[in-house]
Amino acid sequence: MNVLLDTSAYSALQRGNVPILDVLRRSGMVAVSAVVLGELYSGFRAGTRAPENNAGLARFLDKPSVRVLNVTEETALRYAEIDVYLRKKGRPIPRNDVWIAATALEHGLHLVTLDAHFREIPMLLIEP
Repeated sequence: MNVLLDTSAYSALQRGNVPILDVLRRSGMVAVSAVVLGELYSGFRAGTRAPENNAGLARFLDKPSVRVLNVTEETALRYAEIDVYLRKKGRPIPRNDVWIAATALEHGLHLVTLDAHFREIPMLLIEP
């Protein structure tokens, strides 16, 4: 199984969350969206441990099984589909999370997250 790590899951991973660790141990490839990186870097800059957090993220991203996925035109098309679907349903979710879900769907990845609102998106495979 190949996965895309959400911001909430990365944060939980850093705290030693066992279910997240178990999912990552079973995964062949762990992807991180550029959108997630933006959220993480923003959080690091707003906090008091930016150097340590940046160093830890750099070590994580340097692992051979980890890759960063950028936003593409295909991601944008999937974003639009998800966003319109959720708004019509009356169940919008945070915009960045729509980008993250679009990336997971584009690449056929399971999304590793602790955020329940992702379950509003049909066809999105969620772990744990």
